[in-house]
Amino acid sequence: IYDKPMIYYPLSLLMMTGIKEVLIITTPHDQPHFKSLLGDGSRFGISLHYETQAEPKGIAQAYTIGEKFLDGEDSMMILGDNLFHGNFQCFRNAVEKQKKKEGGVKAHIFAYPVKDPERYGVVEFEKKTGRVISIEEKPENPKSHFAIPGLYILDGSAVERVKNQKPSKRGELEITDLNQTYLDEGALNVEVISRGMAWLDTGTPQSFLEANSYIGALEQRQGYKVACLEEIALRMGFIDSKQFSKIIEETPNSPYRDYLGIILKEHGE
Repeated sequence: IYDKPMIYYPLSLLMMTGIKEVLIITTPHDQPHFKSLLGDGSRFGISLHYETQAEPKGIAQAYTIGEKFLDGEDSMMILGDNLFHGNFQCFRNAVEKQKKKEGGVKAHIFAYPVKDPERYGVVEFEKKTGRVISIEEKPENPKSHFAIPGLYILDGSAVERVKNQKPSKRGELEITDLNQTYLDEGALNVEVISRGMAWLDTGTPQSFLEANSYIGALEQRQGYKVACLEEIALRMGFIDSKQFSKIIEETPNSPYRDYLGIILKEHGE
């Protein structure tokens, strides 16, 4: 997207919420490309692990594929074609709430107003109380205009829940069905993302173009890069200035290298 690989955008969100242990699940065909691009994550001060999904059997299958990696712990999952931009405080807050498990909440998902909700999972709220009434996967007649973005914070029971889940008519383990199990228990919290946050999914040619234009306009206007993982690693304290300088030395001459040099100066080195 614009001047960097798409995977940088979801990775940037995970890093900015303080997550340093990441499992990347790809197709067997694509995995070597991701490993070549990102390595073990040490460049960004994080630890990257890899698994493959042999066939497209649903988003929820990620939890059983990643069972060993998850080791019964809470996790945040983000889809590789989802791009968020804005103040990520709402995501940090959700992670903190998840740790505390207040009010019996075991899972956090998000809602975002869209023009074409039928393309997504949709959440319906009770008007007076804001309580979640239902969630549906790509409904023909959506009950609201709130789509569920591809970002989920679930507790360690997610793996067992998926194991007990039956595939949908499409033959897939649907993430909506998994979220429904939490809703049925009264253990699902849905946070409405503020209008100041941009959420773009790049799953169609049109949305891919829109994301390119959006990021391009932002970067040209502000002079700052969106989802520059090296910069995020430095600002988050995942790497220090010395490590950052070494990254610059190893980066070929390019506008990207020049940008990293500017960031290092700003950082006070």
